[in-house]
Amino acid sequence: MIRVSIDIAPIDIGIELAGVEETGAGAVASFTGIVRGDDGVTCLELEHYPGMTEAVLCDLAEQAMARWSLLSVVIVHRVGPMVPGERVVLVATAAAHRQAALEACASLIDRLKTEAPFWKREVRGGGAGWVEARAGDHQAAARWSDQAAAFD
Repeated sequence: MIRVSIDIAPIDIGIELAGVEETGAGAVASFTGIVRGDDGVTCLELEHYPGMTEAVLCDLAEQAMARWSLLSVVIVHRVGPMVPGERVVLVATAAAHRQAALEACASLIDRLKTEAPFWKREVRGGGAGWVEARAGDHQAAARWSDQAAAFD
């Protein structure tokens, strides 16, 4: 089962994880991204390209399902304005065993940060600016591609 959702509504982790746990998996791993108030950030605004962003997230989920033989992948991402402390994203994976669930979850969040077309704008003090993916984000995502190439 794959569930991908992009919405302005808050993420209810309990509901999302309950759906993943119903698959009968032996392991469920999840990651929750939360808006940080670093350096005076008062608001994080996310925009996306409807249709394209969902397609990319579905593709990433399908690749993870195949690579780790998952039973379920859930990706829920918010868009719109959010304040520090609010949830931005939830990624949850279910597998027969923990290693597959943990690796798949880590891979999905690393790849989502660099491959999914979201635009982030931070508001702080008297100004605002767009946020690019960091070099560390690209390195984290690349390690999953490098590992996949090793299996080919």
